[in-house]
Amino acid sequence: MKIYNLFAPTLLVLFMSGCGSDTAAKKDSFSLEITNAKKTYTTEDVLSISVINKKNIETDSIIYFLNDDTVEISGSSISLAGKKLGEKTLNAKIYSDGEEYTASKKVTILSSIKPKLYTYKILETYPHDINAYTQGLEFENDTLYESTGQYKESSLRKTDYKTGEVYKKVTLSDHYFGEGLTILNNKIYQLTWRENTGFIYNLNTMEQTGTFVYGKSKEGWGLCHDTENNIYKSDGTDRIWTLNSNTLAEKDYIEIFTNTSKISSVNELEWVDGKIYANVYQQGSIAIIDPSNGAVEGVIDLTDLKDKVTQHPKLDVLNGIAYKGEPNILYITGKNWDTLFKIEVLKK
Repeated sequence: MKIYNLFAPTLLVLFMSGCGSDTAAKKDSFSLEITNAKKTYTTEDVLSISVINKKNIETDSIIYFLNDDTVEISGSSISLAGKKLGEKTLNAKIYSDGEEYTASKKVTILSSIKPKLYTYKILETYPHDINAYTQGLEFENDTLYESTGQYKESSLRKTDYKTGEVYKKVTLSDHYFGEGLTILNNKIYQLTWRENTGFIYNLNTMEQTGTFVYGKSKEGWGLCHDTENNIYKSDGTDRIWTLNSNTLAEKDYIEIFTNTSKISSVNELEWVDGKIYANVYQQGSIAIIDPSNGAVEGVIDLTDLKDKVTQHPKLDVLNGIAYKGEPNILYITGKNWDTLFKIEVLKK
């Protein structure tokens, strides 16, 4: 009995070491090469790939994935057309006699188009609460709903956008920092920043009816929804997540890229005619994004709009996009701005 106890740990170590060596050996059996490799790619590129069989293992089949999505191969080529943008992993899963081997390469896919540049024209101005740290803004018919932030100051508001009058206000508990909102199926959805909690309200009464939690997304920043009942959520990174409108579970995400780089700090969101309009935090601009792949198709330059409001110590950045169905018309404000602007978006 003593001998068994003495040698069991040694045998266990040898067994585990053998398993580790076997795993390492499997990883080293194949490598994936891109023969026309570049630093970055676009959706117009076709990758020429080759799987190097280092140990001449007889293979049954190979399946290719871009992250978790299977991709078709034609001969030795993989087309990136229609693929989502971002920093991806191209994986090859090789099957041989019941065994599975893997080989991978990192790829970065950029947009194939240069964003169009837009400017603006102010059509009208309306009063806005200078103490409202605006985080989310959305119309429901002719009524403007607003979410405000800051600990001990966060709220949900129903307002008259023309006069600035607050019809009704729901105050959040002191330990919540309010963020973006959207309205869908007679419900208001409101995010909080770092509290991993979203609130659900009855649209008519503004009574809280439920909560939801985030998944892999790090924080809560902006919300909007499309005409197919998908909800989109930004988390302060380069990602916008698609949420199931019934469960609020995260289904997927897009990464936001131009033809040269990724766009981080994506904040307040608005759905406008099939595109996501996203405020880029601290940039004074709005990115027009293709929701299918994350490509930035346009940028609206609003950098000098902040200069047109009352300057005061608490004045902060642009953050508030609302759309009322009027072609090329947006309603814009910011954190602690005393003005809501109705603007026309114009090509530069």
